[in-house]
Amino acid sequence: MKLLLCTDGSEQAERAIRLGTNLAAGCKAEATVLGIVENPGQSKVILDALKRAQTLLESQHINAELITKSGRPVEEIVRRTEETKYDLVVIGAVQKESRGAFWMSSKSYKIIKEIRPPVLSVAGETTKVQRILICCGGKHYIDSAIRLAGEIARCLGASASLLHVLPDLPAIYAHLPRMEETTTFVLKSQSELGVNLRHGQEILEAAGVPTEVHLRHGSVLEEILREIYTGDYDLVVTGSALSRSWRTYVLGDISREIVNRVQRAVLVVRSQELPLEPRFGLGRFWGGWARDHRDLGARS
Repeated sequence: MKLLLCTDGSEQAERAIRLGTNLAAGCKAEATVLGIVENPGQSKVILDALKRAQTLLESQHINAELITKSGRPVEEIVRRTEETKYDLVVIGAVQKESRGAFWMSSKSYKIIKEIRPPVLSVAGETTKVQRILICCGGKHYIDSAIRLAGEIARCLGASASLLHVLPDLPAIYAHLPRMEETTTFVLKSQSELGVNLRHGQEILEAAGVPTEVHLRHGSVLEEILREIYTGDYDLVVTGSALSRSWRTYVLGDISREIVNRVQRAVLVVRSQELPLEPRFGLGRFWGGWARDHRDLGARS
């Protein structure tokens, strides 16, 4: 594994460097520390941050490459990841507003959207990872996220949980028999959800990671947030997809809200497939959900 650790000299970047160092040590990974001087007079702050990062990495017996660049952080990080292949980019993220499109720093948000490698966005005080929550939509496009999360969990000796939230049926499907899906019931079923959840569990267990599967019902975002805080997870894993222009990545509403609102480390992993497109319409989405709902009962 090859990591790019980014710093602007801030306290949050220092936390991200510490978490990146723990990850590099556990995975025996190569590490590059990139410091970007955005404003005149900031050189000393960045150089001091690089020295602290070097000392920290050396304490874990990691020989890291140190790089200083001047310019706009997003552009320099994009350029660096285009010039050199990295498996993971680690950044610090600070919440700037209590609401709005960019609750977190707009720079951090743009980095997540613009670069090709997965991004580990470190918010709050997370510097160690023991419990990982993987938010999955029950589809195969999350497989790459599960595999990377499994590698991180294996390296750090962490456990992992797969979470899927089943939304309540709309009123137009109220005539369907009510069924209380349990995790065991779904995992034993031959429904698409059951098959894909078993597949994700198998990926993690094959990597030697202790794994649980959780199902929740209700508002997807609210149930994810509830699981994060009641389960006291250190790292939350979510996905993004290439836009149709192939020049940037799309963070769906749920992923964007997780990144904005969760004061934890959040790993955003790229997929090559787009999730369900809005152009199909809500009727088609819920119709498919209802068919799957019936399938669970019919195949039990």
